[in-house]
Amino acid sequence: MFEAFRAILMRDLTLALRRRSDIFTTLFFFVIVVSLFPLGIGPELEILRMIAPGVFWVAALLASMLALERLFSIDFDDGALEQMLLAPQPMFILVLGKVLAHWLITGLPLVVMAPLLGVQYDLSTTALSVLLVTLLMGTPALSLIGAIGAALTLGLRGGGIMVSLLVLPLCIPVLIFGAGAVEASVSGLGEAGHLYMLAAILVLSVLFAPLATSAALRISAE
Repeated sequence: MFEAFRAILMRDLTLALRRRSDIFTTLFFFVIVVSLFPLGIGPELEILRMIAPGVFWVAALLASMLALERLFSIDFDDGALEQMLLAPQPMFILVLGKVLAHWLITGLPLVVMAPLLGVQYDLSTTALSVLLVTLLMGTPALSLIGAIGAALTLGLRGGGIMVSLLVLPLCIPVLIFGAGAVEASVSGLGEAGHLYMLAAILVLSVLFAPLATSAALRISAE
């Protein structure tokens, strides 16, 4: 199972490196959205610190939606998905490998860029650290939840819009606790409770999202 997981992971990473435009599109979208707010609002540092958690998390959520439609569509079009469904290895292992590759391509660059962009909002070192931790825990959960929507809408016309309609309501808890942790850190209330809830969402997503995605892929392939 580990060899199958590694093979799927390396395959998707290799294909993504051949289409670097997909990686840069997600990253540039995140950077542009986060950077526009200080330009539009002005140099009011108190306001910028107040809106920073929501801006970062909404931008991360929308950026992660951009690549979800292509998560399984290429495999569906070239017949690789059928071979994956027929493979002797459990399908949820293969799904987990694809989701991890998706996060490394789309989620990890956002995490790396977030502390640099946080300087625009005059966030303290502690707040930037909390933001980094929340994105490290929250963006994988967004990819796992998004994989369910991508599998359910596979092969449908206008699947990108359907994915957003299905996934965005499910991602609201991640958005609330991720932004809430940074806001609590900025206001001095303590972010531990929000981080625990975010960690619980990530654990539940890792346990159940690949299974639900596997079932959705079998339905879509039929």
